[in-house]
Amino acid sequence: MCLGIPAKVLEIDGSGLLAMGKVDFGGVTREVCLAYVPEAAPGDYVIVHAGFAISQLNEEEALQSLELLAEVGALELEIDESHLR
Repeated sequence: MCLGIPAKVLEIDGSGLLAMGKVDFGGVTREVCLAYVPEAAPGDYVIVHAGFAISQLNEEEALQSLELLAEVGALELEIDESHLR
């Protein structure tokens, strides 16, 4: 199974062979390849998989997905803690 994570494009650097950009995963920033989403601009949201932005999505979809991922993370933490008792 593949997992793509929504991220907000902060900066774009098109000076190299491939367009690269800095994206924000809710407080964690990473450099990713933006070659597959040439229309992306700072402020846009993209789905990132294995260091590549593979598609764009609107802000509402991105924030909803990030919220669901946070809930899953919190759920996993609660499950792990319950096994310690």
